[in-house]
Amino acid sequence: MDCWRKATQTQGEVHTERARDPGSNPGPLKSFGVKQQSPSCLKMITWLLTSVSAGLLALLLYQRTAYPFFWEDLMYYLKLRRYGKALKSRMQKGIITYLDYLLYHARKSPNKPFIVFEEQTLTYRDVDRRSTRFAKVFRAEGALRKGDVVALLMCNEPDFICVWFGLCKLGCEVAFLNFNIKSQSLLHCLQSCGADTLVVGADLANLLEDLLPSLKDNNISVWVVDDRSPYEACSSLLDKMEQMSGEPLSDLPKADIMSNFLFIFTSGTTGVSKAARVGHLKAIMSMAFLEFCGARSDDNVYIALPLYHMSASLLGIGGCLQLGATCVLKKKFSASQFWKDCVKYNVTVFQYIGELCRYLVNQPTVPEEKTHSVRLAAGSGLRSDVWQEFAKRFGNIRIREGYGLTEASIGFLNYTEEIGPIGRASYFNKLAAPFELLKCDPQTYEPIRTDSGRCTPAQTGKVMMMMMSITLMNQFLGYAGNKVQSEKKLLRDVFKEGDVYFNTGDLLLRDHRDFLYFRDRIGDTFRWKGENVATTEVSDILGNLEFIQEVNVYGVAVPGHEGRAGMAAIVLKPDHKLNGAKLYSHLVKRFPAYAWPWFLRIQTSIDVTETFKQQKGKLVQEGFNPEVVKEPLYFLDVSQRDYTALTPSLYEDIVSGKIHL
Repeated sequence: MDCWRKATQTQGEVHTERARDPGSNPGPLKSFGVKQQSPSCLKMITWLLTSVSAGLLALLLYQRTAYPFFWEDLMYYLKLRRYGKALKSRMQKGIITYLDYLLYHARKSPNKPFIVFEEQTLTYRDVDRRSTRFAKVFRAEGALRKGDVVALLMCNEPDFICVWFGLCKLGCEVAFLNFNIKSQSLLHCLQSCGADTLVVGADLANLLEDLLPSLKDNNISVWVVDDRSPYEACSSLLDKMEQMSGEPLSDLPKADIMSNFLFIFTSGTTGVSKAARVGHLKAIMSMAFLEFCGARSDDNVYIALPLYHMSASLLGIGGCLQLGATCVLKKKFSASQFWKDCVKYNVTVFQYIGELCRYLVNQPTVPEEKTHSVRLAAGSGLRSDVWQEFAKRFGNIRIREGYGLTEASIGFLNYTEEIGPIGRASYFNKLAAPFELLKCDPQTYEPIRTDSGRCTPAQTGKVMMMMMSITLMNQFLGYAGNKVQSEKKLLRDVFKEGDVYFNTGDLLLRDHRDFLYFRDRIGDTFRWKGENVATTEVSDILGNLEFIQEVNVYGVAVPGHEGRAGMAAIVLKPDHKLNGAKLYSHLVKRFPAYAWPWFLRIQTSIDVTETFKQQKGKLVQEGFNPEVVKEPLYFLDVSQRDYTALTPSLYEDIVSGKIHL
């Protein structure tokens, strides 16, 4: 320090000396206005600079070794903070709900394409005006008002979105229905969410035929999105809508951000479909997904997933609304048409579930898969092997794998280039989304508690249950009309008295680098073809057949397929034989194809626990291998509409991919 002080004090002397003798040679240091220092001072300065540089280098090397993703984690956290500030700013301007975002873009960019569907294009202003006309019909003819629950049973089409926002303009809560469900399940969904109005797409009106008497008994009014209705008991919508003006409503209701917005049905982990309440806050947080993945306002986002799913409606449509981007909507996913669509509509971003990508890599090569403009794929459920093959085959497409829940606000995103994980469990991410992986009993999957009654966090490298802390920002609004199941999803007094966590029912693994991997979903459900299947519901329906005494439904892994295929262990009634053709006919009438048991295992009795709960673990582990299972096995032969004996040669054809499920 003395060296630096002396140097600064003598600057005036140097300039004075040069003024006295302009022709003198000041030397290399004097020429810069500094006297030459003593060798000891220079050595000290050099030593300090070298030490600081060495320290910084050592710190950098330590960070690269011990925390290699520190900067990625920090940048993502800062991105979350920036988004939060931007969201707060928009809210202060009155842009709070999905409807507010639609109205904002309709004013700001009225001619910007919002929905592209086949040969039809609707701008943000078009959707705004058309949804207003629907709202006026529902208010004038249907007497709908704020707080009414309206169920929407429609395939992917622009009017799904226009009807949805028309109902939002009246302050109604909309329930999205899976169009694959059968009549009795449909009635259950309507009753559970408390809907007193049902809106049905024209191409799904045939589903109402057997259900109309029950709908009438339950005082549920029905609208068909068509120029005329095929049933006297139902009202047509499009003919009345054409008579309405698209001028804005003057009395749009103001929504409370903490109130309920939608009902989205999920099979969860404990039985039949449940109507999960999705609040405005959860929906607004979901809008950020595409932006965090890297999507922009100038993107064309391809959505072929069903709009009744959270992925397509909240993340996809909501993401386009948040950005002001264009949605290229597809009625139904087609692997053979996918890349052709991407070229035709200049798609730059697409949403996926794992199965979708697997279908694409199994398709024959087409020229369009190399000439497209897709730069980003965002979704969930992508297997590592499919991920690698997809990246290798289809060009420079950045993949952003995520994880989310319909019922709660927890979510992860793998913002790195690592293949396989669903996200990170870093210090910064836990600040943004409080969660824990808990030790649990491997048989019951109940959290293990210590002598003091508290739960224990899982060790790194162990597959354990994921729990989300319930806070003001991480809500769980429960299931409509099902307080028992809502309470079952909550875990209380986890780490301290009074705290509450949401039980996701999902098993995750956290590795030594803080990456999170999805491993399985527990409970009475499995996932197949991108859909959750409630095993208790399938068991109940199969049990109605006269030759079945008892049945235990579960999912089994099939090589080359994402998720688990349905399998049923069956006990036949005395003096009865398996009637495979009748069982197949029974399934076709009551379930969508993804819920069918593809394999049967005939048993003399069903294994149960001491509390009479059916045991599935051993059955799942043994699968459908005839070399392992010594009981009779059967496989569903759709071409014969019957179940056929599962022989070793047939088993080899299935696991080798020669026979595709």
